Formats: sequence, structure tokens, C-alpha cells
Amino acid sequence: MLSFDCDYTAGAHMQILAKLAETNFEPLPGYGDDKYCESAKGKIRTACALPGADVHFLVGGTQTNSIVIAALLHACEGVVSAQTGHVNVHEGGAIEATGHKVLSLPARAGKIDAGTLSAYLSGFYADESNIHMVQPGMVYISHPTEYGTLYSKAELEAIYAVCKQYALPLFIDGARLGYGLESRESDMTLPELARLCDVFYIGGTKVGALCGEAVVFPHGNTPKFFTTFVKQHGALLAKGRLLGIQFDVLFTDNLYFEISRHAIACAEKMKQIFRQKGYEFFMETPTNQQFVILENEKMHALSQKVRFCFWEKADESRTVVRFATSWSTTDADLAELEKIL
Repeated sequence: MLSFDCDYTAGAHMQILAKLAETNFEPLPGYGDDKYCESAKGKIRTACALPGADVHFLVGGTQTNSIVIAALLHACEGVVSAQTGHVNVHEGGAIEATGHKVLSLPARAGKIDAGTLSAYLSGFYADESNIHMVQPGMVYISHPTEYGTLYSKAELEAIYAVCKQYALPLFIDGARLGYGLESRESDMTLPELARLCDVFYIGGTKVGALCGEAVVFPHGNTPKFFTTFVKQHGALLAKGRLLGIQFDVLFTDNLYFEISRHAIACAEKMKQIFRQKGYEFFMETPTNQQFVILENEKMHALSQKVRFCFWEKADESRTVVRFATSWSTTDADLAELEKIL
């Protein structure tokens, strides 16, 4: 069975597995106080061109989103997100479980824009009864978005300017950050993105690691007692080495970016296959996630040989599905998909 349903269905890059095996019997301090975690943090700071950045390793995306959001918000505050944002749709109420509301805004192709955000905030503060409402406490976006789309540098600058105007921290979910930065349509580098937000994370789970995300506070703005807060919420590994070693490998010799570029190249090949076979796209996306509209009968027949992800109903007879390439996709996978199609 071919698998294009997600970008974390494979285990981990072989260089990571090799390093984990090589260091397996090496006794190391726990909770991220080992030399590999320190080395990985240093390499991430260098990659971000931020020598003073604070880096923390967490176990997964949902834990990272809920912990970062809860750590930055006061009890009466919520997080502003696109209506289609991951924290609003696909995290099982994890944010609400921390006691914070997701304040959703209309989105276009998975993105909010600065004008919509500004209008919402100005309207909120113009409401004389806003003291009785959930207060907007931060802004959340994902890059790439859930629809595989990208924020341009200009769009991000505009959003960040609105956030600064209203003194709201901007949090960028980077679960697929490598695929966004290495897209052929990306006009942003990692250092540029790092300077245009208040906290972001570099996704490992979906970009070659067994698990793990690297949270970066770029501006000396880490919340007080953040590590204790992470532990309190069950996301601090005693064997922190498992995360540090993985990110140390990913940020050695540009491996993180190389395997991300590979996924993008595979996605471009896959797009060509679908186009040549006459398939209709739901929208044009420049990253590793591709959204195709299938007749329901065709979808059922194809699902017997290929795993893909249901996305949404197009109409009664057609469905939008997602095909995702990853760091582990091979040319043989693509050739087999072409044959099946």
C-alpha cells in the first residue's frame, strides 16, 4: 500500500537512527541538560542568526501549541487564529482544555491577513463592553498553513506590525517549517522568520525526526519558569537526549533543509503526475501538501491501493483529499502512484 496520507508515517532519517544507536549506551544527564541538547541549541541559534535565542525541546506539535499558548496567556485571554488553524480545528480542544478560548478569524487559503486582524482588534477595543469578553492575548499562525499555503515576507511583516501595535505576541506554528522555507515560492529565510515573531517552533516530527519540536524564543522573552511549566504539563522528557540528538543531527550539514527540499521536489513531480492524468486541484499549493478533487467512486477505488487523507467534501459526488510527500518519499513511490492513477 502506497502512503501519501501524511508526512510522519515513516520513522526517522537514517542518520538520526544511526546517531541514536551510536550514543545509546552513553550515560548522560536528564531533562535536556546533556551535551547533545546544548549542541543542538547552538546549531539552531546559528541557523536562526540569533545567538541569544532561547531554545526548548518538546515532544510533539499539540503539546507544543497548547503549552506555548497557555504559558503566554493570562487566565482571561484567548488566542487569535485563522478559522482553519490547527489549534482551532484539529487539536481536539487541547487549547480550550488549558482554559483558553480560540478566537477564530476568517481565512483565505488557510491564511489570515493583517487587514482582517486589525479590523478585529480595533473593533474589539472599540466595544465598550469588552471587559466582559475573552481578551485577545496573542496571535497564532502556521507556516505552512493547514492548506499548504505560505505567508510571504511582506504578509508576515504586516501581521507582526499589527501585533506590535496592540502589544500581542505572535506565535508561528512551524510543524512543517522546513517544507515552507524550502518551497520554491518561499521568499523568507529562517533568520527573517525568526525576527518577525515572538515565538515559533521548528518541527521535527514531520521533517525527519522520530518525534520532537524545537521551540525558539528569539528576543529574550521566554515566559518565567517555562521549563517547569513544560514539566507540569507532561511534556518534559527525562531522557531529553532523545530530542537533542535528533535536532543535533538535523542541524548538522544542513540536513533539515536538504530533506525538506527533497520533499518539495517530490511534491512538484507529484503535481505534474496529477496534471498529466487530468486531475483537478482544489487549490494551488507550493509545499509538500497537495489537495486534489476526486469523484467519490474514484476515491473509494484509489483508496484500495493508496493511502491519502480526507480533507473536506467538495459536493455530494466529489471529495477534496490530501496527498503529502515527505523527507522519506522516493521516486519509486511516485512512479508507482503514476502507474496506479
